[in-house]
Amino acid sequence: MGDLVTARLLLHPLNAEEAERVLTGNPEDAARWAPGYPAEGDASAAKRFLRTCTSTGDPQPFGTYVIRRREDGRAIGGVDFHGRPDENGSVTIGYGLISSAHGKGYASEALRALLTFARTQGVSSVQGDTGRDNIASQHVMTAVGMRLVAEDDRLRYYRIAWDDSMEKAGSES
Repeated sequence: MGDLVTARLLLHPLNAEEAERVLTGNPEDAARWAPGYPAEGDASAAKRFLRTCTSTGDPQPFGTYVIRRREDGRAIGGVDFHGRPDENGSVTIGYGLISSAHGKGYASEALRALLTFARTQGVSSVQGDTGRDNIASQHVMTAVGMRLVAEDDRLRYYRIAWDDSMEKAGSES
């Protein structure tokens, strides 16, 4: 599977060797990681990815993607599916960027690309959550069309769903 490409970013599907490098903090080529990468969230995603590889095999295309800037190829964060779609065609996503990449629209751009990709793979809905005090992440999810569907004392839960049955019905007439 190849990279997902946006105007400014490459979303590179993580493989097991790269995940191990994220966990050890040893890049194959130091010039490929921006200062501050990998962050704690990247390490968590790499662990989850490797656990999945061990238990059920490589989860791609529903795995982890390294977010790289196209201008210099440097890793600045990650975006991932927390598993394959469930029986209803729903997936959960997560994302994060290193501090120096905040506030530039990269998270929205990466998440928008992942949502578009999910839809092309037959996913019917995507959900994610964020801390109640993480206003920036809340803005990212609403910017890409996700809507607040629930909240508790710790988290806010967002979701986007597509009903392609109308489009399919219209194309058959």
